[in-house]
Amino acid sequence: MRGLAREIRYLRYTMLDIAGGVPRLQVLIALCYASLCLANQARHIRTATRKLSDELQRQILPDGGHISRNPGALIELLTDLLPLRQTFAARNIAPPPALLNAIDRMMPMLRFFRHGDGSFALFNGMSSAPSDVLATLLAYDDAHGVPMANMPHTGFQRLDAGTTTVIMDTGPSPPPSVSHDAHAGCLSFELSSGPSRIVINCGMPSTGRDNWRSFARSTPAHSTLTYHDVSSCQFVELSAMKRLLQGSPIVSGPANVESHREVVANGVLLTTSHDGYLDRFGVVHRRVLMLTPDGTRLDGEDTLSTAPGGRIKGNESDYALRFHLHPSVKASRLSDARGVMLVLPNRDVWTFEALDDKVELEDSVFLAGNDGPRRTAQIVIRQDARHAPSVRWSFVRSTASASATSAKRNARREPELPL
Repeated sequence: MRGLAREIRYLRYTMLDIAGGVPRLQVLIALCYASLCLANQARHIRTATRKLSDELQRQILPDGGHISRNPGALIELLTDLLPLRQTFAARNIAPPPALLNAIDRMMPMLRFFRHGDGSFALFNGMSSAPSDVLATLLAYDDAHGVPMANMPHTGFQRLDAGTTTVIMDTGPSPPPSVSHDAHAGCLSFELSSGPSRIVINCGMPSTGRDNWRSFARSTPAHSTLTYHDVSSCQFVELSAMKRLLQGSPIVSGPANVESHREVVANGVLLTTSHDGYLDRFGVVHRRVLMLTPDGTRLDGEDTLSTAPGGRIKGNESDYALRFHLHPSVKASRLSDARGVMLVLPNRDVWTFEALDDKVELEDSVFLAGNDGPRRTAQIVIRQDARHAPSVRWSFVRSTASASATSAKRNARREPELPL
């Protein structure tokens, strides 16, 4: 017990030196537990709860997301905060309102980030989540309703229609102090159909291998547009600075990220843009998505445009659109090189089509698995911003078998975006 008391004193005196994200909250939660459960610590309850309340109000955003924009932070924190709420009750002490409010805001976010198979979307440091932990947390969710569609403070959008789900990153980079695991994945999205995931981001590996972690944070590891093979965010690269800052935070990234959502005749239309490439290359990335009411078709358009009166900077103007596929999806490129047939584990068939662009099927890697990195595939469209600044594409679910879909595909329908 003396050793434990020394550790608690150490945490109490050094808490301000702890990293300002989840680790600091975990320290404050530990101090609350100590004040509630250990002898001779009750005099610290008021101070511990006040400091925890202040930090929760700082780190948990109004829509329930974490300031780091990492979905995994919600799991880590709720795993500690829910038992803490019970501990207050067991001691006949009223939990602080900030604790109750934070839990109430965070619980709906668990459902927001879940795909049909129960897994979490892979954004900003998210790796695999233990299914038993998720099931335990969701058992505390009293509001068993449809997930919210828009998280404006955290910066995410969700489209649901039929059994199809799209989750999209529409937010700027988090503050540098909590961006050590943040990714350069602005305007990336994930797509799932029922229990099958289709389009994913590569995710953060559960192991600590720096080479994989660096790649996982880069824009090419996400299902979005990459300009000249450069990430939309810039990270601390110097080894001395990494040691000083205890990691590689984001030092610059998209400052102006816009998203507008509306219901139109053909479905839900989501119009987004970010300026992560504006200062370096003079271009803004605009992405438009539309999901039909029955969830059988997702249309998209990606456009690179210059600022009013501006021009593309430098000689290089190449870009690539990437759609990383889940390892369970069997992909085969169509004979006309304008599309890819996707067969899901449940034998459902989806087809990816590009209107006027050649489609490549290349190797990729799924990093968020429990058994380490797994080989998978990615759909890639390469173009030049000066000659073809816009690409239109679609994912379409077929009601026929894989063989029938291939045989009957004689003409492509243009995307139905109301542009």
